Amino acid sequence: MLQPGVSILKTIIEPFRIKSVEPLRQTTVEERSRLVAGVGYNLFLLRANDILIDLLTDSGTSAMSTEQWAGMMRGDESYAGSESYFRLKSAAGSLMGFKHVIPAHQGRAAERILFSVLCKPGHIVPNNTHFDTTRANVEFTGAQAVDLLKTEARDTQAQLPFKGDMDTQALERLIAEHGRERIPLVMLTVTNNSGGGQPVSMSNIEQVRQITRRHGIPLYLDACRFAENAWFIHDREPGYAGWSPRDIAHKMFSLSDGCTFSAKKDAFANIGGLLCSNDDRLAELEKNLLILTEGFPTYGGLAGRDLEAIAVGLVEILDPHYLAYRIASTAYLGRHIADHGVPIVEPPGGHAIYIDAARMLPHIPRHQFPAQALAVELYRHAGIRSVEIGSVMFGEHAQNELLRLAIPRRVYTQSHIDYVVEAILEVNAMKDRLRGYEIVSQPPVLRHFSCTFSPLA
Repeated sequence: MLQPGVSILKTIIEPFRIKSVEPLRQTTVEERSRLVAGVGYNLFLLRANDILIDLLTDSGTSAMSTEQWAGMMRGDESYAGSESYFRLKSAAGSLMGFKHVIPAHQGRAAERILFSVLCKPGHIVPNNTHFDTTRANVEFTGAQAVDLLKTEARDTQAQLPFKGDMDTQALERLIAEHGRERIPLVMLTVTNNSGGGQPVSMSNIEQVRQITRRHGIPLYLDACRFAENAWFIHDREPGYAGWSPRDIAHKMFSLSDGCTFSAKKDAFANIGGLLCSNDDRLAELEKNLLILTEGFPTYGGLAGRDLEAIAVGLVEILDPHYLAYRIASTAYLGRHIADHGVPIVEPPGGHAIYIDAARMLPHIPRHQFPAQALAVELYRHAGIRSVEIGSVMFGEHAQNELLRLAIPRRVYTQSHIDYVVEAILEVNAMKDRLRGYEIVSQPPVLRHFSCTFSPLA
């Protein structure tokens, strides 16, 4: 809820005003048809200038605030001992409570360092659901990434308040079957990106913490969207309505032994990440690897101005007025298309709306990538870029065939979202015309970034 005394009307407004604008380039259907064919129907390979509304990702695409830009002007670019680092460490430390705050150039760099230090062949890393780069970084070490999402949460239409919760009984069984020594850590992704941007409850974090503590296994949060998760707890979980988002987030972090964090999400930054821990020995190993591949531990591959932007963003992201707007505006998109027959992952998530492409396009089998077909058509029809979260991205690990519409923070207005709604409903009206795709070329890992496709007749 908003603070007492604030007038609450039905209309959702952006809790900010626009100071600088960037023009959008309009293209025709014919142009877009040619452009997408020219890149092998992979929307990652399109030039950004050829996109009208870009919902490919909410990572690094946020608009920064006046305070962030002001902070960047005082960025200390010293190679070692930068004052900007100590300001970031203070901001992160007071919020997260971890002893060691190690910057990296983005979240996947933090993941790579963490898993390189902790994991080896034969190890198993449980998660509620690993995202693509997380799984790839685990498996690059020879370890196995295992998803332990609750069975009922796999139904995209199920109305569950905390659909990102880990199956704690499955976690107990996994530990009993394989032994504690084969599990170097347990992770919880908050919110659960691959599962539809769904939140994890505080009670579930507490239950997982009890299990890991009993077995002596470290618990880490993949905390990319911790603030959005905190707002869902505030809004939905009994006992937390009177808590501030910051206090909820602080409790979430206090239940873990460390975290990886992409500041490109819930810190409004265009680049950057953190690897946090309370373990002195582990932190020393991580810093040594960081120096080898990222840079000195007080800049971690980032400019001082980036460290400043993250420090400010960690404060701004927890503004309850912003979070109320953020979650409501995402739900606005989800409800407007779902109420007109477009199947989405229910209930709407925090940072994105996920269309269930398998339900929307039942005539396209999974091996012909229905979500990719939908992504291509949405771009061709309206210039909107989205991303497939299904068999292209996850291969045999895919639980569903989803199309993600990730909404950048503080970038698009409600009229932009209304345009997206209109475009999706028009594509839905002609969905029977859509046909599947086959993969023509692909790299050995993370194929969705660069593979190419050919449409099927």
